[in-house]
Amino acid sequence: MTNNWLESIPESSYAVAREAVSSAFGTAPILSIDTVSGGASGALTYRLQVQNRSYLLRMETHRGPFRNPHQYACLRIAADAGIAPLVHYVDDTAGAVIMDFIAQQPLHDYPGGPEELAKALGQLAAKLQQTTPFPVLGDYRAFLNRMLGYLRTLFAPGLLDLHLEAFERIRSVYPWDETKHASSHNDPNPRNILFDGSKLWLIDWETSYRNDPLTDIAILTENHAATPQLEEALLTAWLGHSPDRRTQAQLKLMRQLTRLYYAGLLIASAKPAVPITTLAAPTPDEFRAQFARGEHKPTSPETRIILGQMLLASVQSDVNTPGYGEALKICEQG
Repeated sequence: MTNNWLESIPESSYAVAREAVSSAFGTAPILSIDTVSGGASGALTYRLQVQNRSYLLRMETHRGPFRNPHQYACLRIAADAGIAPLVHYVDDTAGAVIMDFIAQQPLHDYPGGPEELAKALGQLAAKLQQTTPFPVLGDYRAFLNRMLGYLRTLFAPGLLDLHLEAFERIRSVYPWDETKHASSHNDPNPRNILFDGSKLWLIDWETSYRNDPLTDIAILTENHAATPQLEEALLTAWLGHSPDRRTQAQLKLMRQLTRLYYAGLLIASAKPAVPITTLAAPTPDEFRAQFARGEHKPTSPETRIILGQMLLASVQSDVNTPGYGEALKICEQG
């Protein structure tokens, strides 16, 4: 295929791609190149076939002022620990990386079903948090505070007052101890977890830095532990023992923070043209049924707003439960 593979990528990325490929593979020919659908970052991603193996070439397309400068340092640490795919080339300045391509299988095919998957995810989070600590980027609560300030401007006046009050209340009681912070992915949503048929991998490290250990756990339980039994399995696998009431209380509060964070990301990225005037949203089951009927396009601004509203509705519902009040009390008492 010689250099014909370059024709598959934008001309503006030729130099970066050529340097990455020649550094990783020397003169070995690229047998095939296929575009891989990427995440929300807009990076260019391609599957390369070299000899009898497949690799992933990823190149950033946007390097704005809010870009995480530590993402490749975190990726290297995770790859060395066997948590991220093996890295063969990385250039932080150019924003390019080549790593093993993971041929993924559906997470719902994980052997043993949801409980074994929950345990494996807990063990994966524990393994990540036991690595060399990631660099410090900033305070997750401060990032969220700024995001909520912007999110407030996208809604009708007063509509998010309850959510902002909940955030301030949680921030006042949650035991934030930077000396106990650990390596965190900070976005282990289902799209960033790959299953190759025998092992789980984490990908897309743009938001990784040192953070409160429960941040990743909150996101994992939100997506993979819908019942108390599954949550118990995930937490026990993560901790190595059953969780106590304090850990469960902190997790409950952290889940509200991560819901607010994702709601902010989704709605802000949708860039609504006029203020949103309602928090009415479908339930998860209703949304899945609507999606199956083709009523929502996967990445449309309208879908992002609905998903954001669903998260805001879940926060609103949860802060009105006795369990939320009890979690606040436990954390406040220390």
